[in-house]
Amino acid sequence: MPMSHDNAVWFEGAFGQIVNAVGQAVLGKTQVIRLTVAALLAEGHILLEDAPGTGKTMLARSLAAAVDGKHARIQFTPDLLPTDVTGVEVINQQTNEYEFHPGPVFASIVLADEINRASPKTQSALLEVMEEGTVTVGVNTRRVGRPFMVIATQNPIDQAGTYRLPEAQLDRFLMKTSIGYPDLDSTVEIFSGAATKNRSAQVSPVIDTAHVAQMADLATTVFVADPILRYIATLAEATRLSGDTKIGVSIRGGLAMTRVAKVWAAAQGREYVTADDVKTLAPVVWTHRLVIDPEAEFAGASAEKVIAQALSDIAVPMDRA
Repeated sequence: MPMSHDNAVWFEGAFGQIVNAVGQAVLGKTQVIRLTVAALLAEGHILLEDAPGTGKTMLARSLAAAVDGKHARIQFTPDLLPTDVTGVEVINQQTNEYEFHPGPVFASIVLADEINRASPKTQSALLEVMEEGTVTVGVNTRRVGRPFMVIATQNPIDQAGTYRLPEAQLDRFLMKTSIGYPDLDSTVEIFSGAATKNRSAQVSPVIDTAHVAQMADLATTVFVADPILRYIATLAEATRLSGDTKIGVSIRGGLAMTRVAKVWAAAQGREYVTADDVKTLAPVVWTHRLVIDPEAEFAGASAEKVIAQALSDIAVPMDRA
């Protein structure tokens, strides 16, 4: 059944409460917070590429606190093992049976800090749980529960000793964005509260995880008219046909856009998706999925320019059919 207007109004209010709660700890970054909450409710994952000290850990902790969920942080290092992420089965000497000791992925919000510093084998340990919401250790498969989101970080400055994420793994992230440094007024406010080391501890739950899962289910009922679906498909095709790309937006990328656009519409109290929702989200949902031709990149092409060109070239459909 399509979402009703009353449900959309309730969704907008609950979404705003989560954003405001997180905003108490992460100052001056409302848009990034809205994108992160949208990713959570679209049941996707987000990749943050930022310099150290911009509030990535604070964002993950405060979001977990706002939804009354469990937060876990994994510091990725070259010697990290896959079992350090997923958990391990160990034998009980008394019962002579294997017992499962869950890893940090069994949390609501998992911060994978500096994910590109771990080996490809350890990075791939996240693939199943990010895509399927399950973890297989030995012969047993276990669900991680709902909500579940991985917030992974990369440091764009220091690339020594890192392992570049392959395109197949990048495509599993719903969004890629950055927090960046706050504006001057927010910076002054942060400095004035320097005595408080962990601002996320001041964030109180405004909703529980059961209602977050309810919101995620409700978002799937948002109406998307055929012209909007065709608009998404045409934009994705344009990135694939561009002479500057080797790989454009995949079908998974188009599905990701459809899912998160529904959440974005509901977050604004609408029960239907508009072309403006797609245009707003395209840079953060699609840019990291493109592979630019090396010669074109040398000539100045970039994923951002390809997305911008597609948005400029493709005619915008009517808001609602």
